[in-house]
Amino acid sequence: MSGSVKDDEGAPPGRKDARRNKETLLDAAAAVFVAKGVDAPVRDIAAEAGVGLGTIYRHFPTRADLIIAVYRHQVDACAEAGPVLLTTGASAYAALGQWIDLFVDFLVTKHGLAAVMRSDSAGFDALHTYFLDRLVPVCAQLLEAAAAADEIRSGIEAYELMRGVGNLCVGADTDPRYDARRLVGLLVAGLRKAP
Repeated sequence: MSGSVKDDEGAPPGRKDARRNKETLLDAAAAVFVAKGVDAPVRDIAAEAGVGLGTIYRHFPTRADLIIAVYRHQVDACAEAGPVLLTTGASAYAALGQWIDLFVDFLVTKHGLAAVMRSDSAGFDALHTYFLDRLVPVCAQLLEAAAAADEIRSGIEAYELMRGVGNLCVGADTDPRYDARRLVGLLVAGLRKAP
């Protein structure tokens, strides 16, 4: 999942480049985390981002700092994607499905966060609150649009759907025979109204 660059109009060119470089690094870390887990070597992240190890440690002195930054970056990217998908998708239901795919990618990336944050329950709680505050309204907007277009049943709660998707993703990283994405696809297909 790729983040979007904030509106940098009026910002000095150096600041724009630094922000873009940091987002590139976070996107690379997210890709490595999806492929190899949050315990992947930092050198793999550096190689993916095309930077040296020093660049990563300059921005993120600890692995926990990097993981938390990736988590927040992906929450923001997922939140920003919802409205874009609604305006560019073939239908509100298609936008919902595409957004759920992004959400699944996000969930796969965040596996291992709990272990990293184990000693910092206040920090973990703050991240969870941030996650809910940013993503539940976006999911609700997508559900409302699909219901208004008469593509899905009405009355589906965003939090419940997100929790269901999350539960289907649990364990996907430890059992190669388990295809969480296929099951999430079945769940999303089940939201459609009967013909």
